[in-house]
Amino acid sequence: MNNLRRVDLNLLVTLDALLADPNVTRTAERLHLSQPSVSVHLSKLRHVFDDPLLLPGPRGMRPTAKADALREPLRRALEALTQAIAPAGPFDPLQATHTWRIAASDNSASTILLPVLAGLRDAAPHTRLAVIEKAPSRMAKDAEDGHIDLGFHTRDDAPAGLHMQVLYSERYVLASRTGHPLLDQAPSLELFCQLQHVMVSPDGGGFIGVTDQVLAERGLSRTVVLSVPHFLFVAAALASTDLVALLPARLVAGHGGLQVMEPPVPIPGYEMAMFWPERLHRDPAHQWLRGFIAGSV
Repeated sequence: MNNLRRVDLNLLVTLDALLADPNVTRTAERLHLSQPSVSVHLSKLRHVFDDPLLLPGPRGMRPTAKADALREPLRRALEALTQAIAPAGPFDPLQATHTWRIAASDNSASTILLPVLAGLRDAAPHTRLAVIEKAPSRMAKDAEDGHIDLGFHTRDDAPAGLHMQVLYSERYVLASRTGHPLLDQAPSLELFCQLQHVMVSPDGGGFIGVTDQVLAERGLSRTVVLSVPHFLFVAAALASTDLVALLPARLVAGHGGLQVMEPPVPIPGYEMAMFWPERLHRDPAHQWLRGFIAGSV
């Protein structure tokens, strides 16, 4: 048997039953087949294996040496196949040993993963979490290729081809160090433009963002003196300088050493979503993880 595609799986099921009980009549009853059908199967099996497999004897059919050699490997193979195609049982997080690989920026890691981490460790204590920073342009391919299992990104820049669930809506606030000499109250639009700003440029080195577009529509501009790739660096920079920044409200909520105010001009916010590939859409473990995160944020 050099080519498995030539073999009907039903023939192997019949052979396994005959090797367990080499009686055509009883095998037919057990498999809910007619006796002639089992005989036809046996005839085909003899042709496939080029061996009689079962020979008549004084006390019924007896297996050949080839049939004896097939008995255990065939039994193990059919058991493995049965297990492979059986419906997945309920996912038990307490017993799970999964390693989940999640693509997240420092912003989404801080506002999504950090708040759920303690609960996740309690609910699934034997699992592991790998947080990976990925460019949005690579998220879909890496998810489909199996390099990541889940990703977080803004909805308006959603990676194509992935399932999505919105987790929360976010707005921007003006953040500065507590006691900033020019910000004892919310600034006027004129003062806002005069302040020295920090901005986050995920692609690196950018000095123009959505805030600058909003100001440009009003014929105004601001002074951006520092561009960094990560949000958390901004918080540290604000705490030790008189720089200011427009930051996601969730990111700076409760941050010691910083004060937040409403900006003098409305800045469009965004929706944060999680994304996952089709290959994991129906996986019970992945469904549990998605549900846990969505229910905890």
